[in-house]
Amino acid sequence: MTDQPMPSPVAEVFTRFPEPVRARLLEVRDLIFTVADETEGVGPLTETLKWGEPAYLTEKSGSGTTIRLGISKAAPEDCAVFVNCQTTLIATFRAHFADDFAFEGQRALIVPADSSLSREPLALCLRAALTYHRQKPAAKIRSA
Repeated sequence: MTDQPMPSPVAEVFTRFPEPVRARLLEVRDLIFTVADETEGVGPLTETLKWGEPAYLTEKSGSGTTIRLGISKAAPEDCAVFVNCQTTLIATFRAHFADDFAFEGQRALIVPADSSLSREPLALCLRAALTYHRQKPAAKIRSA
């Protein structure tokens, strides 16, 4: 797990998630910070709350779109990684990773809470979100 300190309001929200959702979302949080650290031009992330959910912003670099973590509305036992629905990200993820993840509309990539995490595909999706503004118009999925 990352040693990235968590702001108190964000930590409070994480305590409200039921297990195993909480554990999986914390794993995704760790991966967000890892991918940001490993991706040139992303810079430090701002961790805050947006719409009452943990959110990760590239405020300093402006390189990406906001990533939010929460629970799937269609399957409350699963986790959701939300991005701005006005981006092309979910369509791109769906085209490349339909066998790895489920999706909700144009806003969310669904991550099962109780099965193995597809870490590499998820890392590629997170990298695309964290660099979305640098990649437009076609948010590219590239291997690390």
